[in-house]
Amino acid sequence: MFLTLVKINTLKERGIYQDLMREFSQHGHHLYIVSPVERCENQETKVNKEGNTVFLNVKTLNIQKTNFIEKGISTLTIDKLFLRAIKKYLPEVKFDLVIYATPPITFTNLIKYIKKRDQAKTYLLLKDIFPQNAVDMQLMSKKGLLYNYFRNKEKELYLISDKIGCMSDANLKFVMEHNSFIPKEKLEVNPNAIELLPLNREIICQYKDIHARYGIPENRKIFIYGGNLGKPQGIEFVIETLKAKAEDDRLFFVIVGSGTEFGRMRKWFDNFRPKNALLLSAIPKTDYDLLVQSCDVGLIFLHKDFTIPNYPSRLLSYLEFKLPVLTATDSCTDIGTDVVKNNCGIAVHSANLQEMIKAIDKFVEMDTNDFEEMRENSRKFLEREFLVQQSYDKIINA
Repeated sequence: MFLTLVKINTLKERGIYQDLMREFSQHGHHLYIVSPVERCENQETKVNKEGNTVFLNVKTLNIQKTNFIEKGISTLTIDKLFLRAIKKYLPEVKFDLVIYATPPITFTNLIKYIKKRDQAKTYLLLKDIFPQNAVDMQLMSKKGLLYNYFRNKEKELYLISDKIGCMSDANLKFVMEHNSFIPKEKLEVNPNAIELLPLNREIICQYKDIHARYGIPENRKIFIYGGNLGKPQGIEFVIETLKAKAEDDRLFFVIVGSGTEFGRMRKWFDNFRPKNALLLSAIPKTDYDLLVQSCDVGLIFLHKDFTIPNYPSRLLSYLEFKLPVLTATDSCTDIGTDVVKNNCGIAVHSANLQEMIKAIDKFVEMDTNDFEEMRENSRKFLEREFLVQQSYDKIINA
């Protein structure tokens, strides 16, 4: 069984969780995926089946792209809602393995129940370190009751997990240093991963059409950011970057996403009206993949104040389509050092605008052969480190 906050009702779509579950499906496992259908969708709890996979979509409050208060209440209630739905809709099913990803950290009662009832193995895919990330973003104080409650839940989650897969070396090191009660053998690096598909060479012929559809000019170096637009991305630095390069007609920025700070981005675009930048709200995954393939450089932004080592999954889309990467992040994550070490990008600190400008200029002015070498290195980095088969093997052999 897989528990997730990401709504999944088919394995025919792409995504880090869909790809992983599809790998399990292809190995003949009987899968049960439990995920939310949020209040804003106006749908009831439902069950549907696709091959050897059963999807249980549980009606919940709004969780994604909502305000901090509703997200908090949703996080507190989802454990009970999921458990109630599993008992009601899957009463006869006994589970051998329970996989779950953070967020949230509040599935503890549900996991304990299944683990005890079925003698199931448990595997945590640690994608988010909460509540420390909320402290970093000044959404919570370490002195508050809320922090203590969630910190205890976090510890409980680590204790009931038989194995914990961390996104990177820095991620694993952070967990060890701040949770000395976790046995070292319980931790391993199991990064975000995707199913690698062959590159469609025919898409190259469609680049002009794709650009025309979105109003993207030709003969410029195109930088794309795709993903969440919230406080963790340090939107202020994104805006500073766009402002600093607003008069540079050698390049073009494409910002695609949604989140709590999208309105702020929209307001800035409406007021400033940059001639070399485009803001798009979230678009379907297939359209997004085509758009990424038609761009030149992938952007990753993280807030400068993070003390936890985040490792955004959007990196994988860039690497898959052979985009060199420019990371503007805090100093705790190792995503930037990994990109530099694998010769597929440039890393700067997200408080250093001058370094960011230099990095952008370096990409714009880069020799064609050097740029092409970076492109090839991006794909090789993905093939070495982020394939879903590797993630599947680690979970099965845990």
